[in-house]
Amino acid sequence: MKKTKIICTIGPASLKTEILKEMDQAGMNGARINTAYGSFDQYRLIVDNVRETADIPIIVDIKGPEIRLRAERKKAVKKGDVIEVGFDHEEISFNHDFYDKMGVADEVYVDNGKVRMQVIEKDKGILRLLVMNDGEIGDGKGVNIPNKQLSVPTLSKKDLEIIEFAKKNDVDYLALSFTRSIQDVNVLKSKAHGFEGKIIAKIENSEGVRNFEEILDGVECIMIARGDLGVEIRPEKVPLVQKSLIKLCNQRGKTVVTATEMLESMIHRQTPTRAEVSDVANAILDGTDATMLSGETSIGRYPVETLSMMSRIAEETETAVKSRVEDGGFINISDTVSKSIQRTCQNMPIDKIVTLTRSGYTAKMIARFKVLPPIIAVTPEKMVKKQLELVFGVYPIHKDYRKEKDRILAVARKLRSMNLILDEDTVLFTAASRTVKKHASNLIEIHNVRELASVGAYSDKG
Repeated sequence: MKKTKIICTIGPASLKTEILKEMDQAGMNGARINTAYGSFDQYRLIVDNVRETADIPIIVDIKGPEIRLRAERKKAVKKGDVIEVGFDHEEISFNHDFYDKMGVADEVYVDNGKVRMQVIEKDKGILRLLVMNDGEIGDGKGVNIPNKQLSVPTLSKKDLEIIEFAKKNDVDYLALSFTRSIQDVNVLKSKAHGFEGKIIAKIENSEGVRNFEEILDGVECIMIARGDLGVEIRPEKVPLVQKSLIKLCNQRGKTVVTATEMLESMIHRQTPTRAEVSDVANAILDGTDATMLSGETSIGRYPVETLSMMSRIAEETETAVKSRVEDGGFINISDTVSKSIQRTCQNMPIDKIVTLTRSGYTAKMIARFKVLPPIIAVTPEKMVKKQLELVFGVYPIHKDYRKEKDRILAVARKLRSMNLILDEDTVLFTAASRTVKKHASNLIEIHNVRELASVGAYSDKG
């Protein structure tokens, strides 16, 4: 089985349950809803269909301070055209009001820079924009305004409605687009009071990169959205930014997703470009936990084929993945235990690692080292099980072991009955013993499964 996790954006091309079943079998580990498009009825249908077909986490994007176009219909534009764009539900308008911040000669990029325009005049709340290249604009297309810090509110009215939708439907992750600072994260947390899932901070502008370490402290998961990021900063900077952000996430045991334009040509073609294959592989070599498909699976002609291709790239590349975590000072007990597990795996043949984890933290701390054995994370919490589906090399299992007299033996029996561990396996178990604090896995045991089973049978008789 591949270790890299794959998130698929669900849309018209992948909404039907028969397609979702094929995608589940092809390696889908998470389902994303892009709320830039569609209605709440459609979002609800996606949630229902995904849960009918797969036990995977659901990620709901909220657009936050992201700027998008609102348009009554698609419009083809040509170089030299002049179009008018407003801020108050005109035929073409922006979803946020930043009229006062714009000046003549400012540039406006649409759809990850596929259409570029320049302000030539502003009057009474309307911008007149000169089109600089042929293309198409339409409703929901993303907008970038490089080199501008706009006072755009963190959350819109629709975002607040989406937060309530996420709470009502027990969504596993809320992803905040264009996260600029820890303040954006804190605003979302305050408005999402009662939401039991985790927050994903999407890094896609220069402010997010500049404030990355403080953002990382406040969330459990990061998404590097290279499409907008490559418009907001110079595109030649994106590869090294990607590497540095992933390394920081690995260092702290935070889940990291690499996203946007990974296999984009497969929206219309059955095979990717060689450059796209290399892009996916390099993200995995950088240390990403998960990769994400956007238009490829939401509106593309070949959603299952695209997912299968990404799975094959992952399986091939994972043979060369190595840890990029640097050995720093003491963080906590789970950190120390995870380092010991890495060294043990380097020095003796371990077939499986089994971690008993309440919060998922220890599983993530072990996974950051990209150890060779698969990590089976057993948790009593259903939502933690789903959240761990996005962590590299982790295969989460839901089992409540808390009332068991011998937790490791009970878990071993459960996994043995599921054929997840075999009699001939040498398994490293880690758990918390005699602790009540969070992040306190303090126990390592190594067993041959057959011997453990026989000792267990003897003790049961005793």
